[in-house]
Amino acid sequence: MTITPPRSGELPEFPIPRPSECPYRPSSDHVDLRDEGPMTKVRLYNGRTPWLVTGAAQARAVLSDYRRVSIRPYHGNYPLLNEEFEKVVDSGYADVLFGVDPPEHTKQRQMIMPRFSLRQTAKLRDDIQRIVDEKLDDMMRQGPPADLVTLFAQPVPSMVMSLLLGVPYEENEEFETPARKLFVPELAEEATAELGVYLDGLIQRKEENPGAGLTGLIDDLIVGQLHKGTITRDELVHIAMAMLVAGTDTTTNVISLGTLALLDTPGQWEALRDDPDLVGGAVEEILRYVSLVEAFARVATDDIDLDGGEIKAGEGILISCAGVNFDPALVSDPDVFDIRRPPRPSFSFSHGIHRCPGDNLARLELEVSFRTMAERMPGLRPAVPTEQLRSNNNDGTLQRLFEFPVVW
Repeated sequence: MTITPPRSGELPEFPIPRPSECPYRPSSDHVDLRDEGPMTKVRLYNGRTPWLVTGAAQARAVLSDYRRVSIRPYHGNYPLLNEEFEKVVDSGYADVLFGVDPPEHTKQRQMIMPRFSLRQTAKLRDDIQRIVDEKLDDMMRQGPPADLVTLFAQPVPSMVMSLLLGVPYEENEEFETPARKLFVPELAEEATAELGVYLDGLIQRKEENPGAGLTGLIDDLIVGQLHKGTITRDELVHIAMAMLVAGTDTTTNVISLGTLALLDTPGQWEALRDDPDLVGGAVEEILRYVSLVEAFARVATDDIDLDGGEIKAGEGILISCAGVNFDPALVSDPDVFDIRRPPRPSFSFSHGIHRCPGDNLARLELEVSFRTMAERMPGLRPAVPTEQLRSNNNDGTLQRLFEFPVVW
């Protein structure tokens, strides 16, 4: 197979908007691009022309090649998807974990992974179930119609991450408000500063009263890393910020969009309602089909040969989550949304050393959320037609619903 050569003057624009009538599914244009070859050139808003990877095998190779591929967003040709991302990078949000290469990344990841192991995550099941039940109780007390986003999809992940990090959820306005502003271009720097001030103050309180109140990953890092001099205070603040924001916004959007996909696709909600044990496969299919992240961005630091073609050192690379997740090499009949498929991981948590460290936790949250909704709200259905729901139609940031009124 050969790589599609650049087509001067007629490169497709990227990112690709989602159809407004179906916000939970990426545009079929991703698939059309892959039909031309597993990699092709695209044009971004700023005129840069990175490679877009849509083939599963090529994506796996690029995401695994940390010696010749960098995630750092400060390379000259790093493929930012829009001006919003420029503001986020300038704010310093990407200075840890998601924006650093080995050895910094290796060190930071090793610090946090004990809390995200499968065994440690499983210990949170009862707490997650309690949180999910509590939020569903609140919805049902309010009565239909109710907004699934604000009453359930947003607070559940926020409460779970607060528990894991050791952040008092009663202070949620102090971290949720700036977290929501972080991805608004003109507010990114202000939001980062506000969230940084809050987390720095929280760390100081924890240092002054060790073991008091809710404890979690932040407390682990204070004792095991900060006080031993292996990380700076600024690093700890940014790690906590990255975990708090990334661990809430993503799961929120998968819950709301995944619920819509289940309700909008004939027979899928009924299948889960009648057999809640399908939830494991349902979660994997939702993650694949929704493909929440538009693309994973990288820069080649050396020449890379792939399938007879070559990515030159310094060129930007985008791995299309939607294109790869809809590759027939990954799953048969990829255009069909079917929760009865045998569970098979997709690329939605990325791949290689930068694979999402919280994938075990996210899966558990999603499984408990979808199973419990199906059991407690078997008659759940949208209160308005899908095409009337407001979404961002994927402008390159995370795909999201702004509200999702439901009845039951």
